[in-house]
Amino acid sequence: MISVAEALEHLFDLVVPTDIETVPLDQACGRVLAKSVAAHRDQPPFAASTMDGYAVSEQVISIGSELKIIGESAAGHRFNGTVHAGQAVRIFTGAPIPKNANRVIIQENVKRSGDKIIIHSDEYTSDYIRVSGADFKSEDEVLPPKLLTASDIALLAAMNAPQLSVHKKPVIVLISTGDELVMPGQNPSEDQIIASNTFGLAALLRASGAVPRILPIAKDNRPSLQTALQLAKDADLIVTIGGASVGDHDLVAKAATDIGFKQDFYKVAMRPGKPLMAGRLGNVAMIGLPGNPLSAMVCGHIFLIPMVQAMQGLAPLQRQRFTAKLAHDLAENGPREHYMRATLRADGLHVEKRQDSALLTVLSRSNALAIRPPHAPFAASGSSIEYISI
Repeated sequence: MISVAEALEHLFDLVVPTDIETVPLDQACGRVLAKSVAAHRDQPPFAASTMDGYAVSEQVISIGSELKIIGESAAGHRFNGTVHAGQAVRIFTGAPIPKNANRVIIQENVKRSGDKIIIHSDEYTSDYIRVSGADFKSEDEVLPPKLLTASDIALLAAMNAPQLSVHKKPVIVLISTGDELVMPGQNPSEDQIIASNTFGLAALLRASGAVPRILPIAKDNRPSLQTALQLAKDADLIVTIGGASVGDHDLVAKAATDIGFKQDFYKVAMRPGKPLMAGRLGNVAMIGLPGNPLSAMVCGHIFLIPMVQAMQGLAPLQRQRFTAKLAHDLAENGPREHYMRATLRADGLHVEKRQDSALLTVLSRSNALAIRPPHAPFAASGSSIEYISI
């Protein structure tokens, strides 16, 4: 068996970044930027007022000073003249600052009468001018790789980038295996169960930026498995679910090997998720997950999400870990790294008592996986524990 960290290193070596495509700006959120984007001009492109008021060129403003209004500057409609001593230009938030003006007197500090204003307050805490290029300069760049958020899209729009080069969403084929499985909506016999892992993993992958493709359930025989695997050869990653162990009916590795699968590793020192294998089928990376519902979903969080991120050009990193205080005592751990369903609340992390790998109800009400290192000792309430968010 290898460690979780070693397994991730092997998996990162198996996958490659996807090709690059161009998408419209309004379709780029959640995608990974693949090429740098440069601003076409300064932002703002001109000095602008940050308040409604009057633009003036006075060096000293005194209570009782009287200024003549000579024009108006509004957003999208600048005042084209020059402001001199004794003059003022009515100005609005976001409007260009007139030539020779050096400050804006906010409208609350003046009294207007016709085409004149009289200063009734000399309170001065700011010139209320946003200088040209205060946000970014022409040729400033947003650099790849970057997972684009809504805030990034707003910035790139301001930089006048109508299209972006991003990594293609990786296509990931999901193949559930087992005679005992039927698809949701079908009528199972008394010896069958509903295939749930495929749909949970598909949702997880879709939320991570991949395009999951669910194939029909493969039966527990080599021809059925090989047919499914052949159908998946145009994918960026093949994920099988179930049949990865060494029982008489666990045929995935054998069937895949017959058609060219080269195994990279088998078994990881983790709980749940030990019977995990990975390798390459032709030019396509392939990972075989265990069939127990929790085992498959935990492996999805620990391995598949980082793989999807790496395939989109992001740095190959494990899931971010956080630290919380235990809300109760926790017994010592065994020889494998243990990922335990848990719920983070205001008073700390609550680890579920029932950790059976078939209990989806426990997973559904959890929002974290508590992480226990191999041979971790007894942990008292209030002690620190690592977790990942789910």
